[in-house]
Amino acid sequence: MSDSAWVASQSSFDAVVSEVAQEPRYAIDTEFHRERSYYPRLALLQIAWADHVALVDPLAVDVRNLATVLRGDGVAVLHAAQQDLEVLGRACGVVPAHLVDTQLLAGFVGHSTPSLQSLLAAELGVALPKADRLTDWLARPLTHQQVDYAAADVAHLLALQDRLSERLEKLGRLDWALHECEALRTRPVGPLPPHLAWTRLKDARTLRRSARGVARELASWREARAARTDTPARSVLPDLAVLAIAQRAPLTPEELRACRGVEERHWRGNLGREILDAVERGRDTEVDVPEREEDLDRSLRPVVSLASAWVGQVARQQRLDPALLATRADLVALLRGDADARLASGWRAAMLGDDVKRLVAGEAALAYDSTAGLRLVDLDGRGPG
Repeated sequence: MSDSAWVASQSSFDAVVSEVAQEPRYAIDTEFHRERSYYPRLALLQIAWADHVALVDPLAVDVRNLATVLRGDGVAVLHAAQQDLEVLGRACGVVPAHLVDTQLLAGFVGHSTPSLQSLLAAELGVALPKADRLTDWLARPLTHQQVDYAAADVAHLLALQDRLSERLEKLGRLDWALHECEALRTRPVGPLPPHLAWTRLKDARTLRRSARGVARELASWREARAARTDTPARSVLPDLAVLAIAQRAPLTPEELRACRGVEERHWRGNLGREILDAVERGRDTEVDVPEREEDLDRSLRPVVSLASAWVGQVARQQRLDPALLATRADLVALLRGDADARLASGWRAAMLGDDVKRLVAGEAALAYDSTAGLRLVDLDGRGPG
């Protein structure tokens, strides 16, 4: 891999786009900040292809032309791509049309949600340069250490993809992994819709029924205002204030002022009127709480813990990342009969979901073997003895 090129002019960037657009695949990564904004702010764009690495400065270059590459036939190779997809979608208007995530591929050969650093060391014997986790990527100029670290984030991704794909091909799991990459690529990214923002409040489920509507309207207003002003939602109104206002449902600025977490800027002027308007909209609104494990039929709740143990056993046997095979939420979705439960179809159903259904039906049981760990025992339809 050649040395990286710093790209800080539009003509140079357009030349990179033209070249990468002809490639069958390319590696890409982003550095971004969102501490002081609602949307992620792109601070650096790294692209690798063939024997080239380009570090693109989005503070000097309009990166929207990269959409030509992202929409094209080339495969974008990323590591832990979820946040990068949000950043690319925001900066370029599109996400890659074809995606391979090396972290997902690694999960199918037994790595448990690995960092790029640990994965490169394990698979290619490559040691990445160290970097400060709290580095300021918006600073200019970047230090030599920052540049080296950023370039290394993409320099080895194509070789890593080759290595993991070869192993997956031998295991017969490459199609599984690529299916998961496509599911990630097409998954919605970015903030929740405003009307669902209240469900992320830490104590949302403890609110009285009469307070839930206020919490929903207030959190929805906060989310919309944060997006409009590109300000972190908690800077608009802290979570504590949202919950306190929902509980007390104030009618006047004076009552609003008495709520915990509310500052003078919140109850005075236009902001105070907007908050009180949101309270009024939510006062008589009936809102259901989000589903959770406790919403599962009481008789099935013990099965979740039992099946979770079986997930760990199967993952060890199959050399899979347990989180990739099934989460606790996946088990609940299956037992609840959700139409989109991941364990209800495909490779997960064949490897695990069907066994969980047999446990629930009393057609199988788990037994402990001191040499092999847990075993699924067929009960021949007799049910527990």
